Amino acid sequence: MHFTKMHGCGNDYIYVDGSKEKIAKEDKPDLVKLLSDRHFGVGGDGVIFINKFEDDLADFEMEMYNADGSYSEMCGNGIRCVAKYVYDKGLTDKKKLRIISGGRVRILELKTEDNIVTSVKVNMGAPILEPAQVPVKLPDEKVMAGKQVVNYPIKVMDREYSITCVSMGNPHAVVFLNRGVDIDSLDLEKIGPRFEHHAFFPKGINTEFVTIDDRENVHMRVWERGTGETLACGTGCCATVVACVLNDHTSDNITVHVRGGQIKCKWDREENVVYMTGPATTVFEGDV
Repeated sequence: MHFTKMHGCGNDYIYVDGSKEKIAKEDKPDLVKLLSDRHFGVGGDGVIFINKFEDDLADFEMEMYNADGSYSEMCGNGIRCVAKYVYDKGLTDKKKLRIISGGRVRILELKTEDNIVTSVKVNMGAPILEPAQVPVKLPDEKVMAGKQVVNYPIKVMDREYSITCVSMGNPHAVVFLNRGVDIDSLDLEKIGPRFEHHAFFPKGINTEFVTIDDRENVHMRVWERGTGETLACGTGCCATVVACVLNDHTSDNITVHVRGGQIKCKWDREENVVYMTGPATTVFEGDV
């Protein structure tokens, strides 16, 4: 099987052309776990299969799996790399693409230099805020009956945090840390799993831990369900800008500084659409 290793701000996946490599659906979870292992496999945050899409609804399908073999609906960094893959390899000559993932279509605009994609702007669609749709299940019936979960208390490891919940096609809980807290000192290996498997989140949760620099800049670390800490999370950056605006921490156009680089996100509240712009990088190709 031929593969390509790519990353968006260090959020790295193994990419496979699903039109050439025919793998049974039931075999994919075990294959993904094998390939993703950083000691015995290729190494990555998961595997993404790029499939042709026969319907006029989209140009390509992104079929994404986390490192533990579980299926995931969406990855913002991953979908940028899918766009680079199909353009750089001549599978399309379009610089505006429609890619479907988890049943939702995203519109991507490609920036190129010397006919190679250098960055991609993604229309990530409308953020989902209704508690049942995120999904989040809270003991407070009034909040559950409302339109959003903003700054809601949650107890994890005998400490109280506050969460703002957003779905960008996959569920996120954004946690704002107090000013002066050293975000690099957080022990995400301990804290992250406690959020991911908390009773509030029936389908697990991606958790973003955020410090506010100013109205245009934030720093973020992320614990992704099914994978662990990653160097970046595109949907997490999008959820972060929405949560920042809902809590009046920033403007609606910010730069999210993640461990692997920088991702620009904007919540256009008139259109109710989140835009994300960031790099996509090819690392190497190989065969297994």
